[in-house]
Amino acid sequence: MSKDLKFYAKVHSVESFGTVDGPGIRFVLFLQGCHLNCKYCHNRDTWDINTGEYKSLEEIIAKIKKYKNYIMPSGGGVTVTGGEPLLQVKFLIELFKRLKKEGISTCIDTSGMVNITKDIKEVLKYTDLVLLDIKHIDPQKCKDLVGVSNEKELEFARYLSDNNIKMWIRQVLVPGYTDSEEDLLKLKDFIKTLKTVDKVQILPYHSMGKYKWKKLNVNYELENVRDATQDDVDKAKKILEI
Repeated sequence: MSKDLKFYAKVHSVESFGTVDGPGIRFVLFLQGCHLNCKYCHNRDTWDINTGEYKSLEEIIAKIKKYKNYIMPSGGGVTVTGGEPLLQVKFLIELFKRLKKEGISTCIDTSGMVNITKDIKEVLKYTDLVLLDIKHIDPQKCKDLVGVSNEKELEFARYLSDNNIKMWIRQVLVPGYTDSEEDLLKLKDFIKTLKTVDKVQILPYHSMGKYKWKKLNVNYELENVRDATQDDVDKAKKILEI
């Protein structure tokens, strides 16, 4: 039986008390499926849209409401991540409409590597915050790192700015890939062109998700890349002036 994808989502997992994916305590919904090939991905098991489990809108809303009394006083809400959540945009529209009726804050954690379609514009109307993961400020280095160039995500950032949608800019700091002073200065200059950036976060690369690649019998290309240190993060923050 085929499912109406407005009312069903392919779900990887949920986290009831998330504290790192937006402000406050958050219910975090991990959707299944991603069209990128980030070499550093720590959720490699979320890529394949054919895995995961279908969950209904009603089932997900009911689960979120159980935690409403914890979420709301903390200034938190619901964050949808993945995978790439915007691949299931029709479901997100319905979910966020319902959450807004419940008075629950909405957040999307995304690469922004999508075409800005009518549906994307629609879901953003109901989105309080976007966690925008800028993969790399250099288009060719971005392609080498995640499989596609960065034009769409930079355009997405500009759309958020032009339409007064709050965002946190995030970048994973991968030694030898995203940590050069030249690239970080370019990133700083780009961020300065945006009007609605509330926060800039540097997320240190770690190899803790490597076992997921090995479990799937997939080659992990960053085998010899060291984890980012606090010194690496501090240096990047100084360059970005954050």
